[in-house]
Amino acid sequence: MAEVSLKGEQRVFMTGNEVIAWAAVAAKAEIMYGYPITPQNEIMHYWTRLAPKYGKKFLQTEDEISAGFTTLGGVFTGTKAFTATSGPGNVLMQESAGMAEMMRLPVVYIIQQRGGPSTATVIYGQQETTLTCFGGNGEGYRIVYSPATHQDLFDYTIKAFNMAWTYRFPTFVLGDGYQAKMREPLTIYDPEEKGIKLVKPEPIVADLGQPQRKTKHLRNCLNTEDELYEILKGHQADYDALSSKIVEWDAQDCEDADLVIVSHGVVSRAALGAYKKLRAEGKKIGYFRPITVRPFPQEQLKQATKGAKRLFVAESAYGQLLKIVQNNLYGSTLEIVPMLRPGVGITSEEIYDEISKL
Repeated sequence: MAEVSLKGEQRVFMTGNEVIAWAAVAAKAEIMYGYPITPQNEIMHYWTRLAPKYGKKFLQTEDEISAGFTTLGGVFTGTKAFTATSGPGNVLMQESAGMAEMMRLPVVYIIQQRGGPSTATVIYGQQETTLTCFGGNGEGYRIVYSPATHQDLFDYTIKAFNMAWTYRFPTFVLGDGYQAKMREPLTIYDPEEKGIKLVKPEPIVADLGQPQRKTKHLRNCLNTEDELYEILKGHQADYDALSSKIVEWDAQDCEDADLVIVSHGVVSRAALGAYKKLRAEGKKIGYFRPITVRPFPQEQLKQATKGAKRLFVAESAYGQLLKIVQNNLYGSTLEIVPMLRPGVGITSEEIYDEISKL
């Protein structure tokens, strides 16, 4: 593990899992609750190495269900807590994520996607996009960042804690097995030294030091349909209000593009390389990457594609991003050309070749 410091800006060479651990320290997270599963294991390993040096804590639970709910317990007390998982562990944590949605709990989940369904491979995939964005029995009131680089992993892990504690919705960093294991250079830093204000946690319950505290009515189990409806109307209004404030995207050369490439996460790195090569050849190709896949930059994608003839969607899943794109472009007659490769990586050359055939 790299022996570095968060003082000033430092150029480092790390694995993605190591980056996550350092970013959580930089965000002043206090405890990680976790259970081992590949490919996120090293987040736990690196965190436990950093914990004694920075006054942090760690608890390994008996399974992912427990890891999710102990993380909820941590934030109830006003503790910056987080967890990390992958694949079937992500499935098991959806019950806690649903509870976090209902009770508006600022929980941070790090997801390093692997191939599915079931246990499948322990390597890579983008097949947890739907699961992470929308979860199970609920409406998907959550914030999901899809990082493409290790710099993104660092920056958006810090941001995830701020967004969770600002808006009180569960917040996810949706990485993948390739990012988890590969090494690349990035700059780490103390966010407060850069002028990034870290949102301070506060007790949601157990604020016993405040005798005059207001009564809080926190529930995730309700008696009637109407009661649930009224609560969800409030959640929906809050989520709609925050969506336009927090959506992030990267759009390049879409103004005159005949074809726009859409991708997210690590695949967008391949898409970026293909786009640059095709542009260099004089082809009118645009590039669009949703950084927040939930909420999705709907208006920005519509603007980016308004003059295009085709949309090229590349993902390491069989249509999970595609369905999100189609939903957000509902009513458009734009032709969509999919490149769907569930569970395998996609290279710049493969995207370049597929677009060159069109």
